[in-house]
Amino acid sequence: MERVQLGAETEAISGIHLAQLAAGERVSVQHFRVDPGATVPEHDHHHEQAGFVYEGALTFRTDGEETVVRAGDSYVLAGGEPHAAENRGDVPARGIDVFGPPRPDPDWAE
Repeated sequence: MERVQLGAETEAISGIHLAQLAAGERVSVQHFRVDPGATVPEHDHHHEQAGFVYEGALTFRTDGEETVVRAGDSYVLAGGEPHAAENRGDVPARGIDVFGPPRPDPDWAE
């Protein structure tokens, strides 16, 4: 077993803060904070993504539909599925994402 320290938090784009928690050969775990009013632009990636929101809420857009994911909710996005997310609330949305295969840096951060 390898013990891993929390990675440094970076602001990938305005209002979107990410920190790599751990990365192995098959999965990676990332912490996120989405500030009120911030938007993760539509993107897709070949990674399957499973997440859990523990504070606040995010509104996801997939296939032209919106789904609100609140504190205590989980979600799964298939690899290749275009999606976006927005924090329409008054508090930061915080949670954990797991990616398989590992994804150290989001494509949309460039």
